[in-house]
Amino acid sequence: MSADQTLAFDPDCHIFTGCGFPAPGLHTFMYEPIATVGGIDITKPMLLALISSLVVVGFFWAAFAKPKLIPGKMQMVGEAGYDFVRRGIVYEIIGKKDGEKYVPFMVSLFFFVWIMNLWSIIPLAQFPVTSLIAFPAALALIVYVVWVSLTFKKHGFVGGWKNITGYDKSLGPILPLIMFLEFFSNLIIRPFTHAVRLFANMFAGHLLIVMFSLASWYLLNGIGVVYAATSFVMVLVMTAFELFIQAVQAYVFVLLACSYVQGALSEHH
Repeated sequence: MSADQTLAFDPDCHIFTGCGFPAPGLHTFMYEPIATVGGIDITKPMLLALISSLVVVGFFWAAFAKPKLIPGKMQMVGEAGYDFVRRGIVYEIIGKKDGEKYVPFMVSLFFFVWIMNLWSIIPLAQFPVTSLIAFPAALALIVYVVWVSLTFKKHGFVGGWKNITGYDKSLGPILPLIMFLEFFSNLIIRPFTHAVRLFANMFAGHLLIVMFSLASWYLLNGIGVVYAATSFVMVLVMTAFELFIQAVQAYVFVLLACSYVQGALSEHH
């Protein structure tokens, strides 16, 4: 199976026919360009990410372009989603006073990540954009820049480094070690784990769904029909579970972003 054949396999390949199981792998996440714009190759995941941003902007624009005292269905859903992130995440982590100005950013981040995750179960798309490390890494980098900028803006140059390194004179002789560990953890490990947590969960979930989907077809032969049915049930179970994970990962990503902002605004790291 070539790298550019994402889910391509011989439809006549079944168990007991002499062909091996077409196991999914990294090739499942590789796509050939579908178009070239300005010398930039556009792939399916890039297109889905662009559509995701348009969906988020379009939805909230439609919901709040002409707000009414008695909201319609669209406005009601928009308000519920906005309020969920505002009260359930931002206010809980950052606080109402300091967090209000960051609500639009966090709401955008939450729904953008969630929609990119949801493509995994949408017919024709069937691919979670965040299962490619580049997309979570780019979002984590944005959060990282916001966090670092806020830290130095709030505390100044010296105070910012104290905040990042966890400077505390009461630690005594172990202070240099703590400062080194905090520096390494915050400036290097933090953005890495922020991105990888989202990427790894969506990567693994998509791979499992693809594996059981291929297995259902591959086992559809002779006595293998019994196993194919079991595999198909697993496809349904994994898809339902993935729906839950997609929302949870968006929630966790924004929750961590809020905790970083809260840390930047706090007096002590």
